[in-house]
Amino acid sequence: MRYKAVLFDLDGTLLNTLEDLVDSANHALARMGMPVHPVDAYRYFVGDGLMTLIERIVPDDRRNAETIAETAAAFRRHYINNWHVKTRPYDGVEDLLKTLADAGLQLAVLSNKPQDFTELCVEKLLGDFSIYPVFGQREGIPKKPDPAGALEVAEILNIAPDQFLYLGDTSIDMHTAKRAGMCAVGVLWGFRPEQELWDSGADHVIRAPADLLDLFQ
Repeated sequence: MRYKAVLFDLDGTLLNTLEDLVDSANHALARMGMPVHPVDAYRYFVGDGLMTLIERIVPDDRRNAETIAETAAAFRRHYINNWHVKTRPYDGVEDLLKTLADAGLQLAVLSNKPQDFTELCVEKLLGDFSIYPVFGQREGIPKKPDPAGALEVAEILNIAPDQFLYLGDTSIDMHTAKRAGMCAVGVLWGFRPEQELWDSGADHVIRAPADLLDLFQ
């Protein structure tokens, strides 16, 4: 088998986290006396980490270091208690993970979500599967699309990057995969449109989790 491991993005790939992210972000904005945004706008706000999300949703005339820090703190306070209200694995994801694990593949996660939230989501919603390592955004490690995190996963698992399939739903993920020397697989059930994935260098684009299995044949 050419591929020995699958590296997954988290939000928009394994878990549909969008509505809980929206609710916490808009709650933080409202607490700070700032206007909120519609759900679909967040499909483009998210993906680059928490602080970038906050910078994008805060109005231009309020975008200063103090306001961004306070809004981020308000987001974290709300999200830690409400991250799981609507968040669920996408249909077919759990079956895919079981099939891959049964076939002997290594499974790992690399997200731009903060490390503590990434670990929490995986532990509580995907804890039945052997997923290691689980990496979110960590201090001292460049966030995606820098390939550092992906290459660290490959080193830990002692598997060459070109033996990885990398699944993600955004241009950030496709660029990360290509820079790390991994096979870039875009997923269409996430937050971004198909053309973005192709334009960002996707080697394959799949419409449902089970479609990934075709790449092993």
